[in-house]
Amino acid sequence: MKISKGIAAAVAAAVMLMSLSACGQTSPEDPDAPSEETTAAEAPAAMRDIPSTELVKEMKVGWNLGNTLDSVIENPKGTELPSDWETAWGQPVTTKAMIDNVAAQGFNVLRVPVTWEGKFGEGPDYTIDPDWLARVNEVVDYGIDNDMFVILNLHHEDWHMPTYENEAAAQEILVALWTQIADHFKNYNEKLIFEGLNEPRLKGDPSEWNGGNAEAREVINHWEAAFVETVRNSGGNNKLRHLMVTPYAASSGDNVLNDFVVPDDDKVIVSIHAYLPYTFALADNAQGTKEWSADNAADTRDIDVLMAKLKDYYLDKGIAVIIGEMGCRNRMNTEARAECARYYSNAAHNAGIPICWWDNNAFVGSGENFGIFDRNTFEWRYPDINAALMEPFSEK
Repeated sequence: MKISKGIAAAVAAAVMLMSLSACGQTSPEDPDAPSEETTAAEAPAAMRDIPSTELVKEMKVGWNLGNTLDSVIENPKGTELPSDWETAWGQPVTTKAMIDNVAAQGFNVLRVPVTWEGKFGEGPDYTIDPDWLARVNEVVDYGIDNDMFVILNLHHEDWHMPTYENEAAAQEILVALWTQIADHFKNYNEKLIFEGLNEPRLKGDPSEWNGGNAEAREVINHWEAAFVETVRNSGGNNKLRHLMVTPYAASSGDNVLNDFVVPDDDKVIVSIHAYLPYTFALADNAQGTKEWSADNAADTRDIDVLMAKLKDYYLDKGIAVIIGEMGCRNRMNTEARAECARYYSNAAHNAGIPICWWDNNAFVGSGENFGIFDRNTFEWRYPDINAALMEPFSEK
């Protein structure tokens, strides 16, 4: 029987704690000390007490399991299995072999976007479907077993419209969900990171992608503070858990960052999404361009400005940053995409910011084709892009 690294670490931690107890070095008054009823698998894994600024130095490049556990069924029947949700947007069921392959390419961060809406019950408990939570746990362990950092979040949720009118109701759900998630994963070590919200924003509003308004930005500040407080109070290793907090729409706009309040906690990481430059990386084919060159200052400017801005707002103040989503869509321009990926990865690495490529397993057509790993065939479609992303970490 194969024992995962997370369980093996838990066993080791339990043995150590029992040994210390036998020597009189643990007190029964210690709330985190295992009781006689605690099994080895339930004991917290060893957890390093380090600031997030040190943790991110251990990260290379991340890979997003996009459009998978975060898929949405528009008209659910209420009888769906976890696999029905996971494959709703055309993805295959995720396997450990897939994540083994991702890790073998050098990616040591796995971001697992998860949509919980549709899989939890009515208030006040908002109980998460245990089968769904078990499936999420299984995918998280695919990364943990590869010694990857795993980022787990709330993704395509519609209940958290950031308005004063909706603030209290949404915060009740937010706290209930993170109370359950944090408790479920409380014994994992620092390799598991929680990200409270994905791109909280005013969906459908004209200002949706332009920073929203002061009200929305304030509400999001309140929710991020509630998220951090909830996890910190949830027991186990969560008092030392590294947590990602996200400003309005995960934007790096000045109006957003000026209003964003980062909780005063040395294990908090600011989460930004940045598909840059927009016309090359994200705009649709009618508005976008397939041309990009590192020799053209106009092409590199947006990336350079972002790194300088994040340094000024956060890094120089001892606050860690992760760019949780980045990438450039396929326009049949692999050479330019690889050149941009190389420049972006080096610029972020030099700034001390890990990046995570958004991979939605899509390659051709009119949509947002960010796929680089074909999960059906296990083919890495664009080896030059992989090499470009990994360049800062390759042996010189």
